[in-house]
Amino acid sequence: MMSTPTVDLEQMCPEKSGLKRDMKSRHLMMISIGGTIGTGLFMGSGQVISQAGPVGAILAYIFGGFVMYLALLCLGELAVAMPVAGSFQSYASRFISPGVGFTVGWLYWINWSVCIAADFTAAGIIMYSWFPQVPVWIWCAIFSVALALLNLISVKVYAETEFWFAGIKVVAIVSFIIAGAGLMFGFAGNEGAIGFSNFATGEGGLFPKGGWAVFLTMIAVVYSFQGSELVGIAAAECEDPGKNVPKVIKGITLRIVLFYVFAMIVLAATIPFEEAGLLESPFAHVFGRIGIPVAQTIMSFVVLTSALSAGNSALYVCSRLLWSMAKDKQAPGFLEKLSASGVPYYGVLVTLVLSGLSLLTSEYAADTVYLWLMSSVGLTGCLIWIVIAWCQLNFRKSFVALGGKLEQLVFRTPAYPLLPVLAILLNIGIILSLYFDESQQIVLYTGIPVIIFIYVYYLLVHSKRTDKSTEVPQ
Repeated sequence: MMSTPTVDLEQMCPEKSGLKRDMKSRHLMMISIGGTIGTGLFMGSGQVISQAGPVGAILAYIFGGFVMYLALLCLGELAVAMPVAGSFQSYASRFISPGVGFTVGWLYWINWSVCIAADFTAAGIIMYSWFPQVPVWIWCAIFSVALALLNLISVKVYAETEFWFAGIKVVAIVSFIIAGAGLMFGFAGNEGAIGFSNFATGEGGLFPKGGWAVFLTMIAVVYSFQGSELVGIAAAECEDPGKNVPKVIKGITLRIVLFYVFAMIVLAATIPFEEAGLLESPFAHVFGRIGIPVAQTIMSFVVLTSALSAGNSALYVCSRLLWSMAKDKQAPGFLEKLSASGVPYYGVLVTLVLSGLSLLTSEYAADTVYLWLMSSVGLTGCLIWIVIAWCQLNFRKSFVALGGKLEQLVFRTPAYPLLPVLAILLNIGIILSLYFDESQQIVLYTGIPVIIFIYVYYLLVHSKRTDKSTEVPQ
């Protein structure tokens, strides 16, 4: 009886050697949660409620979670079959084109570096509220040094630190949901039972600014869910990715969506949408109303921890991405170097240089620039999710064309090809929402030219330079 032919998945997208598989399943889970739950929830949720109204905000986060889940299902098949450090950047180079891989790699690195800047700024604003004699930029510099040290020691130290950072956030969100429910039903605070009265007040009823306003908040909502795809990059340093990655993808989706949706229900019920702001965390505001004076300070500390946690994860993913691109000759060769503990230290340092933008955001129109940063990261996130779904489509085609059997894939994206196509279409729709919001149009006007510039640079400069370097001397 003839044996069933199999495809060598390792050869389809070879693993890059050098990094150490020191992460455990619990680390991978918390890194994904920590990278996702950050300033987008704690500081950006007020803007979503203000724009979409209470019911609209909840619906927006449910829809955003659904779009995230589609992207993660596509990523799951790729990451389990080929757990490489570059993740979607490596997949794009292999299953779409090297130019697309080059573009999304550099675009993702730039935007996550800028995201670190936003996280530092958010943390600096909180510290400034406690110590007004110390400027925000000094706090940004202190945080830069601290996170650099955590990332430079070893991946195990980073993973363990991020596990506890994320744990603080999870405990805080669960506590907030319980305390907020007490405020809603009169078990906490001195305001009596608030109930769901905020959901039906105002001239517009459930959608005070119309259903269209919900659509316009989607880029901010998607920004909140960015970071979930970190599981793909961290898979390269995780023990037994075939077993742990599928478990983590299913687990983080349920946890993240529940955390966001229940938190938004409490926020929308306890804060009138007209009062929802951007700079002050609405979470701290709700805790302060319970009647415990120190509660607001504690929540501010949690928000501080969350911002640093998200920045910590972003610094990790940026350094691994640069290392992977250097291995593929898509980034300068010195970024390929690893420390004795297997850390791409140059990638950490170069990323922090670009993250110095945090100093600018703290000095010049912090609230406006924060909104732009949030939207630019949301735009890039949608593009990455599109690329992930596109890669999954092409990977499955290549796999089957080479004679592979679906049974060989430990984790398979369901409803193929409908699911990845739906993921692509929904993300395109979210990107288009930027055009209809005048305050966010600048993100399209600046983001699209940057994407085009990176791709054209690859075609006209980098690809030719790479071709010359690989020529065989006569």
